[in-house]
Amino acid sequence: MTSLDNVTPGKTCIIQEIKGEGAVRTRMMDMGLIKGAEIKVIRIAPLGDPVEFEVKGYNLSLRKKEAHLVMVQELHDAT
Repeated sequence: MTSLDNVTPGKTCIIQEIKGEGAVRTRMMDMGLIKGAEIKVIRIAPLGDPVEFEVKGYNLSLRKKEAHLVMVQELHDAT
């Protein structure tokens, strides 16, 4: 398991846990970041922040400090 800010573009993961408390955690869950959801890293901005993700059919940008609160399990491509 790793945090979402450590996943490279093009990789798909399954959300395992949302860390943080209060309004930050609630806001992330309202955006569709819930346990078991599939999330794909689309791209990282040229200066490294924010990072764009695809979750539940829409694109979402998060700052790295926010992405660090999302614990994920990377899916391995079948070859």
